[in-house]
Amino acid sequence: MDACPFEKQHPSQLQKDALFFMQLAYNQALEAWKIDEVPIGAIVEKDGHILGMGYNQVERTRDATAHAEMIAITQAARALGDWRLVGCHLYVTKEPCPMCTGACILSRLDTVHYAVRDPKMGGLGGGLSIHDIAGLNHRLKIDIGVLEEECRTLLQTFFHLKR
Repeated sequence: MDACPFEKQHPSQLQKDALFFMQLAYNQALEAWKIDEVPIGAIVEKDGHILGMGYNQVERTRDATAHAEMIAITQAARALGDWRLVGCHLYVTKEPCPMCTGACILSRLDTVHYAVRDPKMGGLGGGLSIHDIAGLNHRLKIDIGVLEEECRTLLQTFFHLKR
C-alpha cells in the first residue's frame, strides 16, 4: 500500500483552493456575527497568499461603506502597495452589492467567488449584472456557489434570530 501523498509534502505546499479560501471568508463572517453585524466575510488572495480579509462592520463603525469586501480590498491594496489588484481573487460569503461590485471592477480583481446569490441587492447577477455593462474597461470572472449551503444557513439563521 502506498503512503498517503500528503505525507511527503510540507503543509504550506498543500493546494489551497476556492473551498479553502471560502472557509476563511466564512470564519470572517462569524466574526461579524459576534459583534451583531450581518455575517458576511471576505478574503482577497493572490498566489495562495492572503492579502486582505474583512467582515461587515457597518453598525459598529456607523459607516455604510464598511462592508467585508471593501475592508478586504483596502487591506489587499495596502499589502501590494497598489490599488490595482491584478492577479488577485476575492472570496465572499454573499454576492457583493453594487458598491462592492464597483470596487471589484475598479480594483481590477481577476475573479470574484461568492457563495450565496442576493436576488435583491446583488451586483454580480442576483439583482443586477453590473459586471456585464458594455464598455467597462475591466471584466471580472465570476464563480458562484462554493460553500453555498453553509453560508446561506448562516445568513438565514442570523436574520431569523433578528425577527
